[in-house]
Amino acid sequence: MIKKFVIILIFIILGLGSFYQCRSSQPSYSSNDSLNTQKGDISMKAYSPDFKTEGFIPINYTCQSEDISPEIIIENIPENTKSIALICDDPDAPVGTWVHWVIINIKVDSSKVIIPRNIPKTQEVLNGAKQGINDFKRIGYGGPCPPPGSPHRYFFKIYALDTFLNLDGEFTKADVERAMQGHIIAQYKFYGLYQRK
Repeated sequence: MIKKFVIILIFIILGLGSFYQCRSSQPSYSSNDSLNTQKGDISMKAYSPDFKTEGFIPINYTCQSEDISPEIIIENIPENTKSIALICDDPDAPVGTWVHWVIINIKVDSSKVIIPRNIPKTQEVLNGAKQGINDFKRIGYGGPCPPPGSPHRYFFKIYALDTFLNLDGEFTKADVERAMQGHIIAQYKFYGLYQRK
């Protein structure tokens, strides 16, 4: 009887071990791990006072209302940063990642930069910064505009660069990503959510 009990107990232990091993081999999604990725100075951070990080973006920053760009605050920028670039995109769009905003050559004069709310939809802004073409085929910010369904994530990706990017004309996210290669000192990203009302 005791021998049979010991055999059963061994099978139970082995079964639990296999179960936990299987669970541990499955990838787990952590919003913080996927959200905050940086290179170089790990203290740089960014956020918007207009919505809570990982919270819902108010409707006035979307295509369903005023479609104005939110204020973005970047802090603890590395000392040797010459300029900031920003890309905003939606990886949950049904056609693939959709680009909402591209802006480069934001001058850095201190460890903190504030990108003001409601930037004009023109190429030249903020005393020398330039805006590129979004996937709406327009210059500047194009707010969240998802189809009906589940909420989408809108990532704001901040890049601290050791140079100014020499891009003219109607440049795109892909152009910026190519031009930034080898010049990124630090980077940070955060996201907000939006669901069509």
